[in-house]
Amino acid sequence: MGEPPLPDVCVVTHPLAAAGENATRSLLDILGAITGVALVTAGLPEDSEIREKRELVELTRKGAGDSVLVAAVRFLLNQLRMCRVLADRDEEVVLFYGATSYVLPILAAKLLGKTVVVEPRGDVPLTLRLNWEQRMPDRVAWTLAGLVKTLERVGFTLADGVVTYTPEMARQLDLHPESQRVFPTGARYVRTEEFDVERPYEDRDRVVGFLGRLDEEKGIRELAAVAKNLPADVTFRFVGDGDLRGWLERELAAEIDAGRVELTGWVDHDDVPTQLNDLALLVLPSQPTEGLPTTILEALACGTPVYASPVSGVPDVVRDGETGFHIPSREPTALADGIEEILARDDLANISENGRDLIEAEYSFEAACERYRQILFALSG
Repeated sequence: MGEPPLPDVCVVTHPLAAAGENATRSLLDILGAITGVALVTAGLPEDSEIREKRELVELTRKGAGDSVLVAAVRFLLNQLRMCRVLADRDEEVVLFYGATSYVLPILAAKLLGKTVVVEPRGDVPLTLRLNWEQRMPDRVAWTLAGLVKTLERVGFTLADGVVTYTPEMARQLDLHPESQRVFPTGARYVRTEEFDVERPYEDRDRVVGFLGRLDEEKGIRELAAVAKNLPADVTFRFVGDGDLRGWLERELAAEIDAGRVELTGWVDHDDVPTQLNDLALLVLPSQPTEGLPTTILEALACGTPVYASPVSGVPDVVRDGETGFHIPSREPTALADGIEEILARDDLANISENGRDLIEAEYSFEAACERYRQILFALSG
């Protein structure tokens, strides 16, 4: 006799921006390969390939507003709509992806007799606090973020299982990787046929870069200071777009004119492998808001060593001295010194190979499918 069939899954997310859409597509690809899957969400980009590949229920076109009050009302209304949708769904498992503070639909799913799984994408309360601190007094931002954290903890408690990308991410969220309710190895996969080593490491120029959103939480201001102080034979490349794009152009005008700094602007995802293959080192001095940045997995798949802050799930993938390096401080002088020391090493080609080997072994599509197959078996057993 073979193994019993896996239960179908209904994935519920909060409104999706571009980064969230990519991560959600990845999760749906994995689940869709092993069982039936549908998505309940809001604000899905019109050109998303999810629309063609998956059963989709959209609640509203937007889930946030220009004010905290409007966002709170929409947050509540979306939850009520989700409750109504879930009551009409036949899937046995409901997986709340990123929507870990959506207590009302989590509770509704439990009352409907469904198996409830929550999977945080990162530290949502911290992300919200950092954003709100730009718009309101710190005390108010901290209070509101504390409320969201409380809701998230309630969601964790109500759920039958909690999935995190890596064990270190679980610990950051005050979850215990050894708990029977916690599944700490649910990291996504990389399309290894697209993200591959196109340019051998030995053939790469001394180009150091950042790839992602150009905003405050990514450490862009610190990287601008770093770019000013690197040796003349090192080029720093900013790949991406965001709120700080204009500021970067003004702040680094002289370096851009001299060819020591490059700003590519927004890059289509199909062109990201080429950009990563151009880099000798990817630098990500991030806040611990993301569980495991996709860019890190994609860079390692392309044989590009990563210099990253050891936050959340990063240390489980960026293994210091093996697949990359840990940033000890976001202070610009320390960052610049670290970059120079790394570029002077004679084992970077080996580290490049280690990164690719890690992705092939643990973060291929097949490996991800097997992880989620085991998670669903455990939850339905």
